[in-house]
Amino acid sequence: GSDGRPDILPRLAGIADGAPAAVAGRRIIVVDAGHGGNDPGAPGVAGVPEKKITLDVAREAARQLEATGRYHALLTRDRDVYIGLRDRVAFARHHKADLFVSLHADSIKNRRVRGATVYTLSETASDAEAADLAARENKADILAGLDLDVEAPEVANILIDLAQRETMNYSARFANYLLPELKDRVVLRRNSHRFAGFVVLKAPDVPSVLVEMGYMSNRDDARFLGSARGRKEIAAALVAAVDRYFRAVEREQF
Repeated sequence: GSDGRPDILPRLAGIADGAPAAVAGRRIIVVDAGHGGNDPGAPGVAGVPEKKITLDVAREAARQLEATGRYHALLTRDRDVYIGLRDRVAFARHHKADLFVSLHADSIKNRRVRGATVYTLSETASDAEAADLAARENKADILAGLDLDVEAPEVANILIDLAQRETMNYSARFANYLLPELKDRVVLRRNSHRFAGFVVLKAPDVPSVLVEMGYMSNRDDARFLGSARGRKEIAAALVAAVDRYFRAVEREQF
């Protein structure tokens, strides 16, 4: 089907040994700009909503990835529209992506808090803040008026669980390459790699991370994220991490 689910089983053979499918010699990276359309995301202290920041950074990241000649970058949205969380996952799976990166910028009451955090999927959240963030992000579909009851049941298959575990390992490895690259360019939060059950990270066969690039509620973060320099720095960190990740993955394949 168009949601990419039925074709998962034939592909699991390729996943079991961690081999992502290269298309025309270029790895496929899906960059997901969080929120959009009738879901503005976090309001910014500078007056620019999260949905615009995420799209601007996603476009810059896609531009830099394509410019390497090594990657084909696909955007889940390239304009101001809302896309369901499961549709974002289905998009990555349909295109047989090698990596999925979802971009966000959080907002909290304490305006002094700033810095980037990288999240990967886990059944249990690493901390209460991560759990709360995942719960809020996962509600986006309901707030946007999507009916979740039409969702087809997930294939309850032990094979998929194994693939998911393998995929989660690759996701965590990519996060571990991304964090030092971000650290060279942006402020990171303490405990900058966190875990939670984000719907958007649940593709069983595509390594996925969610990057909270900073806090829209903090003046310095909001200013940085809204600037051309901020966009370029975050995109550059992403490209450097993608390079390191695939070099490592390819060394392991015979």
